[in-house]
Amino acid sequence: MSTEIAQQQQGVAKAQSSPSERFTTEVLKQYISTAGDVQVSNFQKKLIQNYFVKLDATLKENEIKRMAKKEEYRDALAFTWENVNMQKLSVDVIAFSMIGLDPVQSNHINLVCYKNSHTSKFDIGFLPGYRGMEIKAKKYGLEIPDDVIVELVYSNDTFKPIKKDLKNRVESYNFDITEAFDRGDLIGGFYYHSFFATPEKNKLRMLTLKDIEKRKPKSASAEFWGGTKPIYENGKKTNKTEAVEGWFDEMAWKTIYRAAYSDITIDSEKIDEHFLKMIEVESDKTPLLESPAEKAMMQIQEKGNKELTDFEDVTGKPEPAKIEAKKEEKIPSAKINNDPKAGIPNNPGF
Repeated sequence: MSTEIAQQQQGVAKAQSSPSERFTTEVLKQYISTAGDVQVSNFQKKLIQNYFVKLDATLKENEIKRMAKKEEYRDALAFTWENVNMQKLSVDVIAFSMIGLDPVQSNHINLVCYKNSHTSKFDIGFLPGYRGMEIKAKKYGLEIPDDVIVELVYSNDTFKPIKKDLKNRVESYNFDITEAFDRGDLIGGFYYHSFFATPEKNKLRMLTLKDIEKRKPKSASAEFWGGTKPIYENGKKTNKTEAVEGWFDEMAWKTIYRAAYSDITIDSEKIDEHFLKMIEVESDKTPLLESPAEKAMMQIQEKGNKELTDFEDVTGKPEPAKIEAKKEEKIPSAKINNDPKAGIPNNPGF
């Protein structure tokens, strides 16, 4: 009788907890079974819940896009929680939440689903945004600057670097914007690490326009970097193209920002298991990745978590693996495998 009461109480507690709280419990359970015990603060538990919120929305968006395709072009694997590799996800979520990266904050980290052809489940890619790189550098850096300045330089600006030499102990620069609303053409940019107490450590690095363009990803989106993109007619790609202005200056600034924080040396004594896991996830290019998914991850790296003030955030909207650009057919939202009463997709784990 006591066993039945305990089971009833457990069922009531589970019903009263929110989906994100049940997700947190499941993540900790999976992590402990895989990697051992872990201590998490209330703040880190909140971050874990935020990973659920973001990933749940990402799964729903991708499932809607999958179901909107005609059946003959639709991938068989549905974007539902049952098809997520929870064991791998749990270890990764713990690592990134311990570092302090919050997926619901702009520019921290992007989540992308890709199909693992070995397990026939979705693994989740974690791609730090440029603010995420800043957080990582400040947490694990050896000598962290008191201030990091990132600027673009245009042809009408006046920029003069003051390099460190035998006569000058402090590296610096002079930078004047002479025509605030007509700065001319973009010609490059720079970042400056400033140390208030020890200015002789100040560091200036300049990037020419060529340097910036060399860092442009191979699969860069025209909507963001500018250029041309193919024209689709009746859902099919044609040989026609159209010019897209894009947001090249914003992407150039973002590129320099990432370089500024990548240039901060990591302190070996600060490296922990979570940092090592993050490095492993970032460098994971296993042959299990299907090429469409890998391409999606690259696209998210370029487009996701971008801080823009007046147009749509594209975080978490990669094309699912094996889905071709075809004419879409509208389907009732009821076909999506979600449980509206529970507020969470059906998942026996939590």
